[in-house]
Amino acid sequence: MNVLIIDGAEIHGHAKGEYNRTLCETAQTVLQDRGHCVAVSRVRDGYDVATEVKKISACNVMIFQFPVYWFHMPGGLKQYIDQVYMAGRGTLWLNDGRAQGGPYGSGGLMQDKKYMLSLTWNAPLDAFGDPEKLFEGRDVDDAFFMFHKMQQFMGATALPTFSCHNVIANPEIETDCARLQDHFAQCL
Repeated sequence: MNVLIIDGAEIHGHAKGEYNRTLCETAQTVLQDRGHCVAVSRVRDGYDVATEVKKISACNVMIFQFPVYWFHMPGGLKQYIDQVYMAGRGTLWLNDGRAQGGPYGSGGLMQDKKYMLSLTWNAPLDAFGDPEKLFEGRDVDDAFFMFHKMQQFMGATALPTFSCHNVIANPEIETDCARLQDHFAQCL
């Protein structure tokens, strides 16, 4: 299987992207050891849009690894997606689907692809699923509803999300890397 890991971490103040880099390196090693072909795109290092379209076209699975900044993906990753997906018209998507008589959101050409979110949060896990806390009972995937809809628009299918919590207040990178390995064993 061909896997593309997209590292969307940025450097901001005390956040140096090391947690996400370690998770990316762990993912790459684990997946290669299992016989998968793995490519990595590190958004902050720059990229060629046409090359990224080719990488996405060639992969079976995209793993989006990034820290959650202010309840969303980092700005550089959003720009990457905007640029690469727009340049992929005709390769990654055709139109919004209505031109072929389908419903809005059915014009994606990525039906042969799966994607996975791998997120790092400073929010603790118990901030989710409890109606009395900030996320009002919602889970991590609810918080990234629009990201999932974007991938659905493109035709891709979600794999279970992987999420690390409390990474600034109480980082546990070794535990999180072991959990990521187990996550891959279950879903890839």
